[in-house]
Amino acid sequence: MKNLLFIFIAFIVISFSFSCRKDSVETNDNAKLSFSTDTIMFDTVFTTIGSTTKRFKIYNSNNKKLVISNISLTNGANSQYRINVDGVPGYSHNNVEINGNDSLFIFVEVTVDPNSILSPFVVEEKINFSTNGNNQNVQLIAWGQNAHYYTPKNFVAGLPNYSCLDGDCDPNNAPVNITWPNDKPYVIYGFLVIDSLDVLNIDPGVRIHLHNNSGLWVYKDGNLQVNGTFADPVTFQGTRLESAWQDVAGQWDRIWINEGSIDNVINYAIIKNAFVGLQVETLPFNASAPTSTNKLILNNCIVENSSAVGLLATNYLIDATNSIFSRSGQFSIYIRGGGEYQFYHSTIANYWDESVRETPAVLVQNYYTDISGATQVRNVDSCNFHNTILHGDLGIEFETNVLAPGTINYKFQNAIIKTTNSTAGANYINVIQNPGAVLFVDFSNDDYHLSTSSAAINAGFPSGVLVDYDGVSRNNPPDLGAYEN
Repeated sequence: MKNLLFIFIAFIVISFSFSCRKDSVETNDNAKLSFSTDTIMFDTVFTTIGSTTKRFKIYNSNNKKLVISNISLTNGANSQYRINVDGVPGYSHNNVEINGNDSLFIFVEVTVDPNSILSPFVVEEKINFSTNGNNQNVQLIAWGQNAHYYTPKNFVAGLPNYSCLDGDCDPNNAPVNITWPNDKPYVIYGFLVIDSLDVLNIDPGVRIHLHNNSGLWVYKDGNLQVNGTFADPVTFQGTRLESAWQDVAGQWDRIWINEGSIDNVINYAIIKNAFVGLQVETLPFNASAPTSTNKLILNNCIVENSSAVGLLATNYLIDATNSIFSRSGQFSIYIRGGGEYQFYHSTIANYWDESVRETPAVLVQNYYTDISGATQVRNVDSCNFHNTILHGDLGIEFETNVLAPGTINYKFQNAIIKTTNSTAGANYINVIQNPGAVLFVDFSNDDYHLSTSSAAINAGFPSGVLVDYDGVSRNNPPDLGAYEN
């Protein structure tokens, strides 16, 4: 009985002392917080567009509870930053408790106010912590970037929300011919429409950033002239500039081009991280539309990391030279009826690794479904691949789908093809099928220059393309693909 009483008293004493330690508050001014980081840094953020959310931890390494009398942003309610303390938003938080040997999260976001500065600028601030008279802080740093903004002004059922190049979308306005200089980036919300007879010229080095589900729409008889150079390419990408978003596919919708008043020309453009990189077609609202009489000309372009399709073409004329179509969730190139398509010294390489891809890098079919849901059969008059590489990580990277009574006229001349299908016959001239040696320097890092053992070296025929993507003179005979070794 005495032993039981002793055990019971000991249990009460231990429990009482434990509860005291757990619930008692440390008031010693030597007790400080520790942090998982002393600086939170945001990569470049567009003014007026919020950042991604970052977080860090506060630790109480003491045995007793600490009460943080205040957690606040230096600029208070005027701050461009926002904080959330363990699930509670607000620019200032009082009497925040952390149990002994415990921690809590702080979440941070920033929206940078615009100013007149053209180049990126720094927005700095601190989160201040006051505990038992101790003042500590975590530094906040964000790079802000001003931009030209286009936001929707028209909301029509059945169409994406859109704005217009002329600013008003007024059909009574005279056509505009506008040049975008390389002073600030251009940020597009919704779709920006280049309306009938309007012209958009884009200078070298311009950066176009398109928000989620946004795009550029070259409407019927509109015209796009992209004037990038090797040193200063024009880029189309999403609005997230943080490093974690640099290779995230599907951040924006597409560049959508209908039949133009003259040829649409894109020189040295990088089109990345879209849902569909380029969708090129006659006006889809006209089921009986003939093949476009004007071309899309792609010179030295890169279309990469599209979550669905790199180049989607219907009933159009396309000439592509020294261009690279890589990494797409479905097709790098999908031609679905009508038109004429010429690919010279192009590299088509689909090594998609973000999901399981079951579709070939290139699919050519002679039909499509119009806006009414009817199937339109249109002959593909020509689809030719000259001095081109077509490769990827599937066994068959080229397929055709013919709906009778239509036809597809296609030809590979001096080309590499990854396929287990037969390459005998008049459609294949001087074709290298399934080369065993390594073709590229490092396709996993999007380097499609030719390896020293590449089967593409000196496998081409003189086609009038005198330099490669890098501006290097082509040999005689030239190499296949966009790069000369």
